Amino acid sequence: MIVKMSRYDFVLLATQSEDFIARLRDLGLVDITTLGWEPREQDRQLLTDIEQYRKAVDFLSTFAAENDSLVSSAKAYASGKEAFERYSDVMQRRVALQGESQRLRKLSEELEPWGEFSAADVAKLAQGGVVLRYFTTQSSVFDAQSAEWGNEHTVAEICRTSSSVYFVVVASADEELSFDAQEVKMPQMDYVAAREAADEADAQLQALDAEFACCAKSLEALKAEAAALQQALQSVKIVGSAESAADGKLVVMEGWADKDRSAEVDALLEEYPNVVYIKRDPVEEDLTPVKLKNNRFARIFELIGGLYALPKYGTLDLTPFFAPFYMLFFAICLNDAGYGAIIFLAGLALFFKGGPKMRQASLFTLFCGGATVLFGLYTGSLFGMSIPQMLGPNVSLPFLDFQKDFFTWALALGVFQIVFGMLLNICFKARYFGISTVLGSLGWFIIVLSGCLAAGLPMLIEGCEIPGFTTSSTAFYVALGIGAVLMLFLNNIHRNPIMNFATGLWDTYNNISGMLSDVLSYIRLFAIGLSGGVLAQVFNSLALGMTGLDAGIESFSVGVVVQIIAASAILLIGHGINLFMSTISSFVHPMRLTFVEFYKNAGFEMSSRQFEPLKNEEK
Repeated sequence: MIVKMSRYDFVLLATQSEDFIARLRDLGLVDITTLGWEPREQDRQLLTDIEQYRKAVDFLSTFAAENDSLVSSAKAYASGKEAFERYSDVMQRRVALQGESQRLRKLSEELEPWGEFSAADVAKLAQGGVVLRYFTTQSSVFDAQSAEWGNEHTVAEICRTSSSVYFVVVASADEELSFDAQEVKMPQMDYVAAREAADEADAQLQALDAEFACCAKSLEALKAEAAALQQALQSVKIVGSAESAADGKLVVMEGWADKDRSAEVDALLEEYPNVVYIKRDPVEEDLTPVKLKNNRFARIFELIGGLYALPKYGTLDLTPFFAPFYMLFFAICLNDAGYGAIIFLAGLALFFKGGPKMRQASLFTLFCGGATVLFGLYTGSLFGMSIPQMLGPNVSLPFLDFQKDFFTWALALGVFQIVFGMLLNICFKARYFGISTVLGSLGWFIIVLSGCLAAGLPMLIEGCEIPGFTTSSTAFYVALGIGAVLMLFLNNIHRNPIMNFATGLWDTYNNISGMLSDVLSYIRLFAIGLSGGVLAQVFNSLALGMTGLDAGIESFSVGVVVQIIAASAILLIGHGINLFMSTISSFVHPMRLTFVEFYKNAGFEMSSRQFEPLKNEEK
């Protein structure tokens, strides 16, 4: 659910603003509005510093993880600022050395055709009047014209490749040579010297690791310095976006606090001198920040909802309602107990190794993996193998034939989630805006629900009918009539009946076409689950067929061991690829069904602002 907020308007002396912000930060309960803030010229350096510190923390965190022993024996710097300055200097040298190493490696490749030579000896020859000029041309051209060129000059072939010839000509530096070849600049070193220089640059790069280790040893101090800069930017934003009054002597700020904890904010404000504040509930025109508060299960799926947007304040938080659907849809798309077990074990490892920051992601992985195991067992799929076939004909369990039966069930799930979303939308709007605002939507809902119960249910489950409510019953037509009246004539009780009827007809067309496309979107559940299962079976067949194990093992031998190893390799690679692709599909497509089909029918409205109270880093 969405936590209720209280709005505060603060009026205080401009000279108190910094201290007041610090007190609010110590409290950690108030979100100050900074919308509309534009950085001034002096603020841009602060933004640049924050970005540089962020990059430094990211780089050194990765470096520390990869060089734990080196960092543990390093000496930390006295402060985070000193560590950052040292890091910046070392990073500049690192970038320069990397560029130099790459340049020298490339130069070495370009010089290799000219072989090994002494640049000093070439220079002495030039001083003695023997000037070497360097050319390259196509092999066919050189073979055809080299004899002619040799009549007037000394031509020496240095290297030949499949398509080109590298050669030198003894001639004066200013002499014009009419060779059908491209002259290149005289090399200042040979490829061996260039490669040695590149190795030297790489050695210097390796030596920088010791200095990076000292910086990484000071990572916590560096993070604290970055947090201080972030807080400074926060203060700049607050002061910059606050309104000035009384010729700049007063400052007016807008703040927000959790209504349940606003008494703590009130206590601080009562104690703080020279501050006038107005406290009230938010109105629709306010851009109220949003904070969610859900039960333990739904809280896990806030991770998914946050990828799209938070719900608008004053509307319904759909997280608890889409969470079970998302978990089920993930399981349907992956549709294999073996794959689900791997996902579950990955979530378990993340839970114990990932730390508190990864707790939500690990629980999400555990729930989705566990649901996949259960659904995969229900459909009888284990790494592409059929569980019913493995159990044999003597064991009779009610497995679901996914390929045969689930196409219809996928559509039924789509209808159910869409109708459920419509019901949520109607209930919420009726509660907060009155029943008269949802009469048109209620009429459409009654028609859809009646059609699903009277016509859809017998189609889904053969012989399943509601007594007295079939497509030929009076109750069914009465329900359709009530729905039609509400939808066509009462969609807006403040309009005249003719306008209502015309609007109702247009809404009927939109509703029918929209719902048809929405329901058909759920076919992806069947298609993705089926494709992953088929691919798993294909890799199993390839592994056995290509290695000859499909014919069985008559006697154990070295050849059989080789066959088993080869089959295992094919299975690992094949199922690894399939698991990777299927997991991505299982993550993305249920999300798409949630954000497009379910959110639309449930009347989701997004917010652009999350509740982010001022607080110190340690809080």
